[in-house]
Amino acid sequence: MTRGPVPVTTGTKRDPSPPVIAGIGAAAREQRAAALDAWLARLLAGGLRDTGIAPDLANARGVALIAVGGLGRRQCAPCGDLDLVLLHAGVPGMDELAAALWYPIWDARLGLDHSVRTIGEALSVAHDDVKVALGLLDARHVAGDAELSARLVDAAADQWRRTAVRTLPGLREITVNRWRAHGELAFLLEGDLKEAAGGLRDVGLLRAIAFAGISDTLRPAVRAAHVRLLDIRDALHQSLRRRVDRLLAQERAAVAGLLRLEDGDAVLRRVAGDARTVSHALDDAFRAADRLRSGRRRGADGRPQRRPVARDVVEQDGELVLARTAIGARPDPSLSLRVAAAAATAGLPIARATCEWLAAYCPPLPTPWPPAARAALVTLLGAGPGLVATWETCDRYGLVDRWLPEWTRMRSLPQHNPVHRYTLDRHLVQAAAEATRYAREVDRPDLLLLAAFLHDVGKGLGGDHSLVGAPVAARIAARVGLPPAEVALIEKLVRLHLLLPDVATRRDIGDPVTISGVGEAVGDSTTLSLLHALARADAQATGPAAWSDWKARLIAELVRRVHTRLDTGLLPDPPAPDPALVAGPLPAVHLEGDRVAVAAADRRGLLAAVAGCLALHRLEVLAADASMVEGRALVEFLVQPRYGTPPDPIALAADLRRAVSGDVSVTQRLRGRALAARGGGSPPRVVWHRAAATDAVVLELRAADAGGLLYRVTSALDEAGAQVRAARISTLGGDVVDAFYLVGSWPDDAERDRVEAAVLAAAV
Repeated sequence: MTRGPVPVTTGTKRDPSPPVIAGIGAAAREQRAAALDAWLARLLAGGLRDTGIAPDLANARGVALIAVGGLGRRQCAPCGDLDLVLLHAGVPGMDELAAALWYPIWDARLGLDHSVRTIGEALSVAHDDVKVALGLLDARHVAGDAELSARLVDAAADQWRRTAVRTLPGLREITVNRWRAHGELAFLLEGDLKEAAGGLRDVGLLRAIAFAGISDTLRPAVRAAHVRLLDIRDALHQSLRRRVDRLLAQERAAVAGLLRLEDGDAVLRRVAGDARTVSHALDDAFRAADRLRSGRRRGADGRPQRRPVARDVVEQDGELVLARTAIGARPDPSLSLRVAAAAATAGLPIARATCEWLAAYCPPLPTPWPPAARAALVTLLGAGPGLVATWETCDRYGLVDRWLPEWTRMRSLPQHNPVHRYTLDRHLVQAAAEATRYAREVDRPDLLLLAAFLHDVGKGLGGDHSLVGAPVAARIAARVGLPPAEVALIEKLVRLHLLLPDVATRRDIGDPVTISGVGEAVGDSTTLSLLHALARADAQATGPAAWSDWKARLIAELVRRVHTRLDTGLLPDPPAPDPALVAGPLPAVHLEGDRVAVAAADRRGLLAAVAGCLALHRLEVLAADASMVEGRALVEFLVQPRYGTPPDPIALAADLRRAVSGDVSVTQRLRGRALAARGGGSPPRVVWHRAAATDAVVLELRAADAGGLLYRVTSALDEAGAQVRAARISTLGGDVVDAFYLVGSWPDDAERDRVEAAVLAAAV
């Protein structure tokens, strides 16, 4: 896509600065490069004249200015940096000339990566630093001695061609480390367009590998993907008016408008598709380099050596290919799945020619699938670390769409909940990979893998994705060939896959009503164990914000209690209160790890006072319980640092004692901090649950997260005369779902309305 570049402003003679040229597309990038070239040439000419090295550019013997990076490729982003090399042939006065060049660039507020070198110095650094070697492949003469520039460009290219094969292993290691740090652009909801796998930096690697003659990496599809990624970066720079490469969710709509795309999701889908193209090409290029470096292994007859891996599958030159007998015979419909299963299990890539052959000649799977195909799918999903790369390869060549027609809808589908790191398709594959950790904990590991892979198939269809996705998962399970009882179990697992985490974080798991309700919904211990494993796999595939030690403990305790109910029909005894709080002087404070417990003589206002004090010390409350034991009011909180650094325990304990004793100074500090921390966003909402507890009703508050929210709400409840015996705090990105157990039946509508109004006023 090309947009007409629009000149915005130019520099003055007194304060020389480069022209600012807006616009998206190849023409705008070329025009920006031309304008920068002209400006830099003027700077060099002035510097040569001022330092007495040469009267003008025409007489600049032995001095040249070379651009590398984006300017060297003439792919200048609207707010990009400059990468420049001041090249010389031993000419004196280079320090003064460099200052005459660099300072005007800095004065113009441009980012600058610069160096001053001779040809020999540049080649020596490139020999020792692969990043410099790659940069010199983009070197382009800007101004000065063109012959000197040409000598460096030719020498750098020749040196790269001679050393590339033995240099690439080190380059690959650097690249893999970068991928680990930045993730995969094709699957990230907020990826770095430059540094993530499949991004613009990887295109530079493809260009370098092609330059060395190792592989034909820059095919038309790669070139087109590169141009589109550059356009998206241009639009991102232009919308923000600053240099930034990470495409955040809130920026996608503006980028979509500049690119004339439908919406932000369309931008994300385009990025995902283009990043996939780049990543696949780079994988192929690295494998080609490996083969070239190691040489082909041949037998005594001169043919390439082949090692059997599975039925119809052999390994050749580090890749999986089809056995000759498989190519000559009528293909089995399960062949593509069996090849994928063998690749994932062996941790070897499938050769490109094999993928193309399978896409062209492997017949479609019948309905229901034959046992061999079903077994291969389970083996593939259970391959753990090998699953993701193999699945992506199969998806690249259209094999996945032939196995699962529903996959087209889910590919690159954004997930708008901020706790999610990946697009939907990658999340499902990652969940199956994570589920292999728990395969030995369940009676049916095969059904666990399938449920993990299908648990979110309802997303994008509207409505509650658990309810909408359950029949979709059932249809897929039936097509795969599962018997009716197992199809029903897959449907149940998908429908209930959020039950355990939701109940554990939003309900009192010590309440008999909670345990009985979960037991009735689950039905049996086998299903409960499968749901427990599925919940963990789902959370770990979602991202760091979706899982923590406290959540794992809550779910595990819930599962233990429900298991007891299902296996014996009895409810486990509630945990005994801390003996240190039941006896001894009041107020009593006990701090241990992520647990804060306080005992006082009076219950009124205790929960709010402790909650506010915790907020004052930047502790995020995850759960709270209040009770009366032997005439003492006890409150126990499960907490975690809001910003990662725990507070001073001595100061926290002192403030807690003052707060629960009614110290006015502490109360004022709490109110000041709480008022300053009020959140925004959509209006809060209250939902009542009348039958969710044994001796209470549950008031559920859904609101924007903010420091001090729990303090304000519990204070409002206390002032309204509501007695809170438990609270569960669930944070979902920027929102919270807080459940408060209000003692009593609360049958009166007017009383509920009064309390609800107080809570909503406190949450605004």
